[in-house]
Amino acid sequence: MLKPAKIDATDRKMIRALQENGRITNLDLAEAVNLSPSPCLRRLRNLEQKEVIRGYSIDVDSAAYGLPITIFVRVTLDGHTASVVGLFEEEIRNIPEVLECYVMTGAADYLLRVVVSDLEDYERFVRQRLHKIGHIRSIDTSFVYGIVKKTQVFPELDV
Repeated sequence: MLKPAKIDATDRKMIRALQENGRITNLDLAEAVNLSPSPCLRRLRNLEQKEVIRGYSIDVDSAAYGLPITIFVRVTLDGHTASVVGLFEEEIRNIPEVLECYVMTGAADYLLRVVVSDLEDYERFVRQRLHKIGHIRSIDTSFVYGIVKKTQVFPELDV
């Protein structure tokens, strides 16, 4: 595993400003972190090159897009050999309905965040995508019916 890049308080301010507004201009970003534009841009490019900043995206309303149902799916495998785990993780990476997949401690091995258009779509996802992977002992599903908090902005650190 690669050692994380070292970043300082100014880098963290830049990251938080970009998390709050990914379309911020370099001039406004420089002002927000108390730098002149050229050093700000150099720092930004350095964060991108070191893959501290891995990319840029937009936050889209999934219901407006046509995927109004979000589901958290806990998956437990029937074995933990390298081949079983490798197959599961490789297949999950190729399923577009799975937006996130986490390896977990506790009762389940994986936690998936899945989006679908309706209940029939979820049934298809389970029967035609998950079951076909094999080596799954259990699938436990929780449907999201409301969101209390959702953010991409990290908390400030006292470092």
